[in-house]
Amino acid sequence: MTFPDRPLRVAMLSVHTSPLEQPGTGDAGGMNVYVTELSKALARGGVQVEIFTRRTSGVQPDVVQVADGVAVRHVTAGPFEGLDKTDLPGQLCAFTAGVLRAEAAREPGWYDVVHAHYWLSAQAGWLAADRWDVPLVVTMHTLAKVKNAALADGDAPEPAGRTIGESQVVEIADALVANTADEARELVGLYGADPDRVHVVEPGVDLEAFRPPAPLGVEEAAGDVEPGTDEDRRARRRALGLPGDRSLVLFAGRVQPHKAPDVLVRALGALHRAGAPVPTLLVLGGASGRRTAVRELLALAHQEGVAEHVVVRDPVPPARLAEFLHAADLVAVPSYSESFGLVAAEAQAAGTPVVAAAVGGLRTVVDDGVTGVLVPDHDPGTWAWTFETLLADPGRRAELRAAALASSTRFGWDRAAKELLGVYEQAARARAAR
Repeated sequence: MTFPDRPLRVAMLSVHTSPLEQPGTGDAGGMNVYVTELSKALARGGVQVEIFTRRTSGVQPDVVQVADGVAVRHVTAGPFEGLDKTDLPGQLCAFTAGVLRAEAAREPGWYDVVHAHYWLSAQAGWLAADRWDVPLVVTMHTLAKVKNAALADGDAPEPAGRTIGESQVVEIADALVANTADEARELVGLYGADPDRVHVVEPGVDLEAFRPPAPLGVEEAAGDVEPGTDEDRRARRRALGLPGDRSLVLFAGRVQPHKAPDVLVRALGALHRAGAPVPTLLVLGGASGRRTAVRELLALAHQEGVAEHVVVRDPVPPARLAEFLHAADLVAVPSYSESFGLVAAEAQAAGTPVVAAAVGGLRTVVDDGVTGVLVPDHDPGTWAWTFETLLADPGRRAELRAAALASSTRFGWDRAAKELLGVYEQAARARAAR
């Protein structure tokens, strides 16, 4: 099987979350950024990409052009609003029908590859790829068996139906894209994936949006201040309406047990009880799963005696997120599992040291002791000690910052897109052989 002698056409499938949604709200997160930025990078290389996602509002147009060569197609599948991710398996038939209708309105052989993201999309992609006789490439992003092995207290396990669905996808996909070597081993070891069809392609970072801070204007800095210094960060915090007289730890992500922002609040409580300096914890994210998640987090801060130190704000677009990263002394990523950990990579590209849980892809993104610090557990006392040690040592943070900036250049979307084109070619050969 070979590709035609024209620009490649890829159908990207993202059923449960639209790349147009703001990461950090609802089910939107790193996967949204991944799909959008990867598609743009592929388009820069001459590929035509159409992203199919479920319509969640009656005012959404059928097609949205997000960049040259990249369009988002909204597919009607079930009620526009009120459906949780767990409700979507019942809408896969309707979603797949919408995808097939888009191709039927064109000349035969329009799409050359189906690239599905997450197991729900892969189930729909399975039928589309079979109907069009093109390769099916799947990026799982998260795996049920991995999540269930590392559940947070009070977090519900992923249902058996998801595990079965993932196993089916692993068996039939022409290529599986893993974000890290660890994820590749999990696909093989936990799901029995064919090692020859598992390909590691590390995600990228928008190195234009996330880069070292430029000098502040005179009004914000009240004079010439070298970017990246403690004085510079204090000025940036004041400009963002945050306390400038305390250190700042930033958490950017969905407020849910799996992401573990409660560990950070409890760590602040441990510092408070020990009489140690307590930094400001800024949470940039909205509730996910439980609508009361943010209120519960703030209630926990009150119980821990650190309510005045915890600030919650709505998630922000990449350019704005970079401003907050430049104002932070540390970025904390305490998740119980992560296939990659895009926020950690973005923080390092912006020159902000990362403190992350030693799990999953975070062990690839963060070089422990060099570009950041990996915490071996989720004990708030361990996190409190780590914060106290690093925040009291500006020289150490400067070393981590310099190493993080030096390593971040390896995370580029154009590099990821180039590697993925090679995966598409291998997937086509695998399909022909099967």
